[in-house]
Amino acid sequence: MPAKNVIPADRVTILFLVMLVAAAGNTAMQSALPAIASQLDIGDVWVSLAFSWSALLWVLTAPKWARLSDRRGRKQLMTIGVVGFAASMGLCGIVLWMGLHGLIAPTATFIAFAIFRSLYGGFGSASPPAVQAYIAARTERAERAKALSLLASSFGLGTVIGPALTHFLVFEPFGLAGPLIAFGSFGFLVLAALHWRLPNDTPRFAARGIITSYPSAASVNQPEQDEVGEEDNALPREEIRLPWRDSRLVNWFIAGLIGGHAQALILGVIGFLVRDRLGLHDLPKETVEATGSVMFVGAMATLLAQWGIIPMLSISPRASVLWGSFLALLGIALVGVSYDFYGITLGFAVASLGFGLYRPGFTTGSSLAVRRDEQGDVAGKIASINGTAYIFTPAIGVALFNWWEPATFILIGAALLYLIIWGRRSLEEMPKAGEA
Repeated sequence: MPAKNVIPADRVTILFLVMLVAAAGNTAMQSALPAIASQLDIGDVWVSLAFSWSALLWVLTAPKWARLSDRRGRKQLMTIGVVGFAASMGLCGIVLWMGLHGLIAPTATFIAFAIFRSLYGGFGSASPPAVQAYIAARTERAERAKALSLLASSFGLGTVIGPALTHFLVFEPFGLAGPLIAFGSFGFLVLAALHWRLPNDTPRFAARGIITSYPSAASVNQPEQDEVGEEDNALPREEIRLPWRDSRLVNWFIAGLIGGHAQALILGVIGFLVRDRLGLHDLPKETVEATGSVMFVGAMATLLAQWGIIPMLSISPRASVLWGSFLALLGIALVGVSYDFYGITLGFAVASLGFGLYRPGFTTGSSLAVRRDEQGDVAGKIASINGTAYIFTPAIGVALFNWWEPATFILIGAALLYLIIWGRRSLEEMPKAGEA
C-alpha cells in the first residue's frame, strides 16, 4: 500500500514517459529532416518553416491548455496532448513515406506534412502543464519536489534519446519516414499505458499548470519548484499579470530574447550544415546518422551544464548568462570554420554547453527577481520568450545559410557578443540558489 499522498512509482513512470516521448520524437524529427529535404528536393527553408508553424501554434495554444489544467480533467488534457503528438508523428511519417516513394508530389507532401505537424503544435502543449498539475495536486510538499524534479529531467533526457535513436529507426519499408512512424507508435503505447494505469481521481490539492516551452534540442529549465508549499500551490484568487517592461524583469527578458534567438539560429541550421559540409546530399542514412550524432553530443553537453556544472558550482544567474554566452560564442566560431565531422561536433558541443549554462541563468534570474505570488505570470512569460525564438528564427537562419554560409555565424556571433558586453553592465547580480 503506497504512503498517503505519494504517487505510486508506476504512475510517475507513465507521467515521465508522457513528457519524454514528445521531446525525443521532436528532436528525432529534427535529425531526419535534412535528409528528407534532400530526398524530396524541397528547399531547406520550406522544411524549416513547417517547424516554425508548429512552434507558433504551440506558443498560441499553450496558455489556454495551462489555464485548463488549473481545473479538473488533467488526465483528459494529457490524453489530448499525447494523441496530438502521436497522430501528428504518425500522419507526418505516412505522408513523407508516400512522398519519398513518389506516390504524391513533393509540394503536396510538404503541404500535408505542415498540416499534420500543426496537430502537435496545437494539441501537444496540453500535456506538460496537465502532468505538472496532476503531480502537484496529488502530493504533499516533500514528495512534490522530488516528483517535479524527475519530471523536469524528462524533456532533457528526451533531447538525448531522440537523436541517438533516429538512425536506428531508418528501416524498410519506411526508410527516412521510419523515425516518425516509430515515435508515433511509441506515443500510442504511452497513451494506452496512460489510460490503463493512471486513474483520474479527485486531487487532494488545487494546483496550477505551468506553461511549457516548445520542446527542441535546447533543454529548457523551468523556475525552481522545490520551495513551493501547499499554500502557494492553491489557485490564486486573482490572476497576477506583470507588465513586460517591469523594471525588475526587463533586462532578463532582453537577455532571454537575444540568447534564445542565437540558440534557435544554430539549432535551425546544424542539420543542414552537417549534410552540406560533409557532402552527404545523396546519402540519406549517413546524413541522419551524422546529424543525430552531432545533436546527441550537443544534448549531452547541455545536460552536463544543467545537471552537473550549475548545481555543483552554484553559479549565480548573471554569471551563468555571461559565461554561457562566452562559451557559446567560442563554440559557434569553431562550427563556423569547421568542415569535418569532429570539428563540427566539438564546436556544437561547446556551443551547447554554453547555451546550457545561459538558459537556466536567464530563467532563474527572472524568477528570483519577483515575489512568490508572481511566479506563475513570470513562468508564462519565460515560456513565451523561449517559444517565440523558434517561430521564424530557425527558418531565417537556414535562409541566410543557403544564401551565404558565414552570414548565419556572423549574426549569431554579433548577438552573443552584444549580450556579453551589454549584460555585464545591465544584468543585476542575484543571490545564488538557496540564498534568496
